[in-house]
Order: sequence, then structure tokens, then C-alpha cells
Amino acid sequence: MCRNIKTLANFEPPATGDEVRASALQFVRKLSGSSKPSKANEAVFNQAVEEVTAAAERLIGSLQTQAVPRNREIEAERARERSRKRFA
Repeated sequence: MCRNIKTLANFEPPATGDEVRASALQFVRKLSGSSKPSKANEAVFNQAVEEVTAAAERLIGSLQTQAVPRNREIEAERARERSRKRFA
């Protein structure tokens, strides 16, 4: 699993288009093994990012849950605490 890809579903406020695209970009980078494609692969790389972004937006928009939406600030604080413990 890519560590840079964050969970985007069931948050209040909902994930923005920029957040979804950033996750899609990380996913395509991981799959391709390249953070910046060559000129020869740039078009297909960018197309893949757009397709993954669209699929992710459809998925996030279609998911149904009974759980209470998570609060971004609380989740960020939990992540910082895990990081402090890990790197202390």
C-alpha cells in the first residue's frame, strides 16, 4: 500500500477533487514505477491519472456507510501522535 495515499471516504467535509487527484497521481506513480514519466510516456501517464481520478470519484460518491463521518482535524492529530510515537 502506498503510504502517501490517504483514506478519502466518509470525511466531513468531503474530499476535494484536488485530494482525489493527488491520490490518483500517487497510485499511478506507484504502478508505473516512475514519479515523472518520460516524454514518450507522458500522455498515457496523464491519461491514466485522469481515469483513476474519475474512478475514485465515482467510488467515493457511491459508497454507503452507517458510520458517522470522520473529522479531519481529529484524524490529523491521531496521525501526528502515531508519528511522534514511531519516531521518538
